[in-house]
Amino acid sequence: MEYIRFFAEIGIGDLALVGGKNASLGEMYRALRPLGVLIPNGFAITAHAYRDLLDRHQAWPKLHKILDGLQPHQVEDLARRGKAARELIYSLELPDQLQDEILAAYARLREEYGDNLSLAIRSSATAEDLPTASFAGQQDTYLNISGEADLLDACRRCFASLFTDRAIHYRMDEGFDHFHVALSIGVMKMVRSDLASSGVMFSLDTETGFRDVIFITSSYGLGENVVQGSVNPDEFYVFKSGFRRGKRAVLRRVLGSKKLKMVYANGSTHHGVRNIATKAAEQQRFSLADEDILTLADYAIKIEEHYSKQIGEDRPMDMEWAKDGEDGQLYIVQARPETVASQRKGQILQEFYLRERGTALANGRAVGSKIATGPARHIATLEELHYFQPGEILVADNTTPDWEPIMKLAAGIVTERGGRTCHAAIIARELGIPAVVGAEDAMSKIPDGEPATISCAEGEVGNVYAGALRFDIVETDLSGLARPKTEIMMNLGDPELAFQLQALPNDGVGLARMEFIIANAIKIHPLALLHPERITDDKVRREIKKRTAEYPSPEEYFVQRLSEGVGTIAAAFYPRPVVLRTSDFKSNEYAALIGGSDFELQEENPMLGFRGASRYAHPNYKEGFRLECRAIRRVREEMGLDNIIVMLPFVRRVEEADAVLAKMAEFGLRRGENGLQVYAMCEVPSNVLLIDEFAKRFDGFSIGSNDLTQLALGVDRDSAVVAFDYDERDPAVKVLIRQAVEGCQRNHIHSGLCGQAPSDYPEMAEYLVRLGIDSISLNPDTILATTRQVLELERSLHR
Repeated sequence: MEYIRFFAEIGIGDLALVGGKNASLGEMYRALRPLGVLIPNGFAITAHAYRDLLDRHQAWPKLHKILDGLQPHQVEDLARRGKAARELIYSLELPDQLQDEILAAYARLREEYGDNLSLAIRSSATAEDLPTASFAGQQDTYLNISGEADLLDACRRCFASLFTDRAIHYRMDEGFDHFHVALSIGVMKMVRSDLASSGVMFSLDTETGFRDVIFITSSYGLGENVVQGSVNPDEFYVFKSGFRRGKRAVLRRVLGSKKLKMVYANGSTHHGVRNIATKAAEQQRFSLADEDILTLADYAIKIEEHYSKQIGEDRPMDMEWAKDGEDGQLYIVQARPETVASQRKGQILQEFYLRERGTALANGRAVGSKIATGPARHIATLEELHYFQPGEILVADNTTPDWEPIMKLAAGIVTERGGRTCHAAIIARELGIPAVVGAEDAMSKIPDGEPATISCAEGEVGNVYAGALRFDIVETDLSGLARPKTEIMMNLGDPELAFQLQALPNDGVGLARMEFIIANAIKIHPLALLHPERITDDKVRREIKKRTAEYPSPEEYFVQRLSEGVGTIAAAFYPRPVVLRTSDFKSNEYAALIGGSDFELQEENPMLGFRGASRYAHPNYKEGFRLECRAIRRVREEMGLDNIIVMLPFVRRVEEADAVLAKMAEFGLRRGENGLQVYAMCEVPSNVLLIDEFAKRFDGFSIGSNDLTQLALGVDRDSAVVAFDYDERDPAVKVLIRQAVEGCQRNHIHSGLCGQAPSDYPEMAEYLVRLGIDSISLNPDTILATTRQVLELERSLHR
């Protein structure tokens, strides 16, 4: 056939013939299907067919007359000319030979799949899905098409969609000639994801460019809702390095609201699908089982490896997938190079910091890590686009490719619906502007026309504040920054910041705070999960039941959520060490957790009370410590993150250390087994006085200068009355630090410091370097300055 190529006949070398989308589908069908990656069969109508169509009808001069002299930023003129171009193309009758070949290929697909076959008709431009320009969503797609007449009509509409307003605008911005770009059409079997789920996945983290994860989004029904941003999907991460070593585990998951589901509709070409409300029970559970997530991760790794090998360099990929509700199989329906995070070049680190706080108006998923200010502008429909002015913050329910002309003018974007792979998110990344997506009720919460600040510099949650707030931008050239001999590590508790902060020059995480994850991701006292019968408040019992309903048991809720938080930090820095401090809540802080008041005694001075290691082997908490140990084992053994070093806080006595280490071994964490190292915080004077005895039991010490100072000087660091007496630079404290470092050196174990002192006082960092300490762990915002300081000092000391 002259105009038809089945997927088995084409590959990535045929881009000029069948466009980027079809070339990629053919490449995967031929090369990856034998490796277990499932691709629905189909065929391409070649770009030659499009050119012949215009040649036969002598339509080129008419098209030139319509488009020549177009100014793409004049929205109304663009709309008028785009409509005329589409009407011209759609009016052209398909030549008989082309019609016959399309119908013959359709008949061949029906022989393979049966007479009930429904089709996806997808545009594939010859300049799309390139490594540096995606053209995603610029042309039209038609779903659930069946019957010869509807198929031919959908093909004509696809040809016409080469001249959607958004496609015209995008080509002009990217420097592509309208008359040199042609359109191929992909005709493929529909995957019945209307009966299951579908979504998008990337072989890197889209916000930070971190390459050692697979990022998957998923929602019920057909995938158009995820791509268009009509739903807030579920999100999943899988750790690539662990997966390649046979560690099949989900690293992290975030539940989306998934309020809509796109399903089949009976009707014509124009209405093959419709949206219905997702049932409440479906919204409250994940739309993919773990086994499906891991199958998709396997697909993603194979696809990335294949394309990287073909191209000769690492090539992160952007993929669309669908699960068939009839056969239960997972299929890849599109793959293209990721064109934003993977294209970042150079060693310039740009950091944004808010310098003041305003009233929080709305929040959602952060896209990017920037901050922007400007007047908020509500846009509800396409007809309102012309009201938008350059430098405004676009606030909308969601966006589609038709909105791109004004999106290019925006300082930032806020949408009420959509996840981090929706249209608004993709375009915001390409434009390099911040976006907050899935910000429910944003149009009612953010005043139209009033100044606002959009901040994506605070982790995975993006915030919109009232007023134009002050912020700083710090740029650092990392290209010539050497690594000092003293290890510079990082203090970190929030897993949502891990992928972003790992890009800072560092030697790992010197203090990962488990209690931060418990307080923010779990929120429930571990013993309340194990013993709901001891909870006296029925309302609290109901709240716990609600939060844990979708988990196999309340215990699994704790273990899974804690292990995924810890695992995210460990994966971000792998294989660099991550020193994980087990929970160091004080009894009043434990009591503040949901259900905690029924399990904690009131203490006069919780700072010196039932905290740290004293809890772990104690009958009142050892069951809770067992859950912590289970989570750590899952991270190390199931996720393959053996860079975790366990650190025990507030170990008062040698006998206490023995009891806790024995309890850890009982719970499956034996020091020295499977490379497990165990550190202790050095924060009680007894740790220094008996360091030779403690050193026999631990692989290293991390000096906690905050508690060591308060106990050395007898000052309650939470008391404002005596705050003037609290100073980590006090000579007595420095003597204890020196003795601790010397004790570690004498016993050949690791010495580090993870307190606040070196972050606040450069002279303390200098003191530690002169002592020859192995590592200093700092707050992220002081790492660069301290690294430079340490390098200069080491040079002066000839190290």
